[in-house]
Amino acid sequence: MDYFKAMKEIKQQALAPIYLLIGPETYLAENVVNTIRKKATSDTEEENVIRYDLEETAIQEAIMDVETYPFFGETKIVVASNPVFLTAKPDKSGVTHQLDNLLQYAMNPVDYSVLVLIAPYEKLDERKKLTKALKKNATVIECDPVRDWDMDKWMDHLAKQLHIGIEKAAYDVILQEVGSNLMLMEKELEKLAIYVGEGGTVTVDTAEMLLAHQSANTSGLKLVDAVIAKNLAKALRIYQDLARMNEDEIALVALLASQFRTINHVKTLKKTGYSQKQMAQQLKVHPYVIKMAMTRENYFSREQLEGILNQCAITDAQVKQGRMDKRLAFELLLYQIIRPTAS
Repeated sequence: MDYFKAMKEIKQQALAPIYLLIGPETYLAENVVNTIRKKATSDTEEENVIRYDLEETAIQEAIMDVETYPFFGETKIVVASNPVFLTAKPDKSGVTHQLDNLLQYAMNPVDYSVLVLIAPYEKLDERKKLTKALKKNATVIECDPVRDWDMDKWMDHLAKQLHIGIEKAAYDVILQEVGSNLMLMEKELEKLAIYVGEGGTVTVDTAEMLLAHQSANTSGLKLVDAVIAKNLAKALRIYQDLARMNEDEIALVALLASQFRTINHVKTLKKTGYSQKQMAQQLKVHPYVIKMAMTRENYFSREQLEGILNQCAITDAQVKQGRMDKRLAFELLLYQIIRPTAS
C-alpha cells in the first residue's frame, strides 16, 4: 500500500494489529508511527509507546511486550526497527532472534496492542516463510524515497495538513530551495503557514521572502544565471556566500558541472523531440529542473556547454592534485566560463 492511501486508512479506520513499513525513507516511517500514536491518543498514554532496535534486542522480547496487557490506557504501541532477518543480508548483530515467536504472533495477534515493524530496506527476502506470513497478515506500507517528480504531490499533501494554499508559481520557488528533502520541505511549509495563517495562501513573494535560502543547489542555479548574465561580480558574490556556508570548492565545481551537464542533456533531448515530462523521467529529476534547464539551454551552444564541462573537469583535477589553490582555482573557473560568453 502506498503512503498516502495508508495514512488515509489509519486516520479513518480502526488501527490494524500489525504494520510492516518497508523502505529506506525514515521520514515517511516516522510519520506513520506518529499518525498511529495520535490515532490512539485518546486511550494511549506515552508510557504505552515502546521502541525496540532489533539490532540490539531480540524479537521475542518485543513480542513479549506486545502480548503484555498495557498498564495505562487500553492500547499499547510497540515499534520494532531494523528486522534484518526479513532480508537476504546476513545478520551481524549477534542477537539471537526466535523468529517462530513473531511468526506465531503474526497468525494470531492480540487486540490490545499495535506492532509496528520498521524495515528500512529497499526489499525483503520474499522467499522466507516469515516474510510471506507478515505480508499476508500485516498492513504493509511502502516508505520508499520520494521521486523528484512527485514532490508537487507531496507539497499538496503537506499544505492540506497545514490548512494553507500555495500559488502554483510559488511551487517552483519552494522546490528550488528544498529539492527532494521532505523534512526540510515540511519545516519550510510550517514556517510559511505560520506567516500566512490558517486558510491563507503562500504567494511567490512570500516564499521568496521567508525561505531559508541556504541550499547549495539553489546557489548553483544562481551561479548559472550569473554566467548567462555575463556577470562575473555577481558570480563571485554567490561563490563567497557558498564559501561562508562551508561549501568545499571541489563540491562547488561538481555542483556547477552538474548544472551545466543537465542543461547539455536537455539540449540533446530537446533536439530529439523529448517532451519535458519525458526528459524528467529520463534524467530522473523534478520537472521544474527540466523547465529551468530548457530556459537556460537557449543561451549556450553545444560547443560552449562542452567547453564549460571540460573546464570544470580541468579545474577539478588541478584542485585534487594540489596544483592550484582551491579558492583561486574556482574564481579562475568562473572567469574562464563567463568570458567566452561575452565574446
